[in-house]
Amino acid sequence: QVQLVESGGGLVQPGGSLRLSCAASGSIFSINNMAWYRQAPGKQRELVAIISRGGGTNYADSVKGRFTISRDNAKNTVYLQMNSLKPEDTDVYSCNADIRYSGSVYYSGYWGQGTQVTVSA
Repeated sequence: QVQLVESGGGLVQPGGSLRLSCAASGSIFSINNMAWYRQAPGKQRELVAIISRGGGTNYADSVKGRFTISRDNAKNTVYLQMNSLKPEDTDVYSCNADIRYSGSVYYSGYWGQGTQVTVSA
């Protein structure tokens, strides 16, 4: 059984910063890509940032220069540092990871439960 547990969401003023964390646990053999998505009610889920096992990154245009994704492979954890936050960044943020668990030969996608980020004065 594999679980992804997110933390770090909350309420912040415009221009502020938050750091999200997502830790994978369970019988994990290997993790490939890890990513953060966000979704507001009634809207399509959007890829915010993605990072490969080797550290290669890609970002949505709307967050380039403000958000930084990173990972600690030893801790099976991915982070999202969010700076210069705007009201339009308000969403539920979820992490996703391609995980191969012990005993499997395949990678499968797993999701965290989501954490609310609210940017408001």
